Amino acid sequence: MSFGSKLGALVRLAALFVAIICLGRVTSAAAEGVIDLGSRRELFVDSHLLEKLDRVQLRMHEPRDEGAVMMFDEPWEGIHCGYCTVLEDETLEDTAAPGGKRFRVYYRGMPADVKDGTNGEVTCVAESSDGVHWTKPKLGLFEARGGKENNVVYAGDAPLSHNFSPLIDTRPDCPPQERYKALAGLDTSGLVAFVSADGLRWRRLREVPVIPRSASFKFEWMFDSQNVAFWSEAEQKYVAYYRVYDGVRRIARSESTDFVHWSDPVLMNQVTGGKPSPTEELYTNQTHPYFRAPQIYVAIAARFVPNRQAISDAEAAALQVASGYHKDLSDAVLMTTRGGHVYDRTFLSSFIRPGIGARNWVSRTNYPALGIIQTSPTEISIYTNADNAQPTAHLHRYSLRLDGFASVQADYDGGEIVTKPLRFTGDRLDLNFSTSAVGSIRVEIQDEHRQPVPGFAAADCVEVIGNEVDRTVRWKAAGGKESSDVSGLAGKVVRLRLVLKDADLYALKFAAAE
Repeated sequence: MSFGSKLGALVRLAALFVAIICLGRVTSAAAEGVIDLGSRRELFVDSHLLEKLDRVQLRMHEPRDEGAVMMFDEPWEGIHCGYCTVLEDETLEDTAAPGGKRFRVYYRGMPADVKDGTNGEVTCVAESSDGVHWTKPKLGLFEARGGKENNVVYAGDAPLSHNFSPLIDTRPDCPPQERYKALAGLDTSGLVAFVSADGLRWRRLREVPVIPRSASFKFEWMFDSQNVAFWSEAEQKYVAYYRVYDGVRRIARSESTDFVHWSDPVLMNQVTGGKPSPTEELYTNQTHPYFRAPQIYVAIAARFVPNRQAISDAEAAALQVASGYHKDLSDAVLMTTRGGHVYDRTFLSSFIRPGIGARNWVSRTNYPALGIIQTSPTEISIYTNADNAQPTAHLHRYSLRLDGFASVQADYDGGEIVTKPLRFTGDRLDLNFSTSAVGSIRVEIQDEHRQPVPGFAAADCVEVIGNEVDRTVRWKAAGGKESSDVSGLAGKVVRLRLVLKDADLYALKFAAAE
């Protein structure tokens, strides 16, 4: 072999050696599972960020009962009102508080003498500027119970008012005349798509169902519940979640790029601690992106327990419960998903338990509404259908701390967590947290070798003490000065080590200075 040939072979061998080293680095980084956190807010509702927990626990928090906010007492509403959807529409003018918020709740009106899937069912709307006080507008659009002075937005098209479920389409290029969308229908009709410019006057997007009942769908029946959909910012597609039945009530998912053509359903699995969750019947799923962290879909689902009776026949009669509607039970459970076909059920216990009193222990009551809204700078509100099948049927409100579904919690003796490797953008780290008077949180930023970055060790961190939804973490710099600037570490692979004492950490977010 000539000298030139040998030299060329050596060059190729060296290039191959370099490529192998680079490939090894890439493979190593992939094996590490580096999370590209960016500037997204992350909630501690699952173990997505967590690599190590030492003397701490993930704890689900109980929503606070705020009581009834709206009675279903109009003649066209009645004891079987249900399948509520709560939306915030930022484009609506709030005449009561200019510049404030405007919310809507859509729901089925169904008096006691009306059967499922018939024209006696109507779709109603109510409005609020604070999520607490609701009014029913007189729209004059449809006749119901002998007049048009009502809040009905759709009627006379059975069975589509049985479970009419609207959404506000956040797709950037959505036409204004289709900004509101909805899915509605039962097994017999398939899911029909609707659109509206104002959320009050609706038209079919297609005459035929967009998600039809098909022989290729191997379920006994489908769609007999609230069928929810939304534009996913994280996945850049529409996703729909709906009920199917294959011996138990389960949830399936379909996808679409245009809200017209949808993929075949795929069953959603449930996982707890990396293992399949216990089999339970889920009546509604209420899956939707959490508005402060849209990569996390929160599902406050109705857990249905058939043939389990808590109150006597005499108690049911005294409450005027509709015949047979005290033979089953239900409560609400918390699930999350980040796309795909798996729900994370970190917590198997009830998220919202039925309230005190026999009226809360009848069939199909306590069903959560779709939608979580912010009702104060530090509060979110969740709603349920309460007192089902009774003359006192109403919409019920629960409140929760902002981002406060769950937390990483340490007791008085303290503990710590270490995150998986991640990359972030931004120049500061904000925490949503609470501590006791003796409690604290310290944050350490570690390099890819798990060593504290100089200047960002736990010992350098200014103790985080208090109770706030948005506090910036600071570290002590040379000369005793304090700084929150982490921009020098942006884009690098790091871990966070958080040392907690008698504290809860609900969420964290890297952000850019305003």
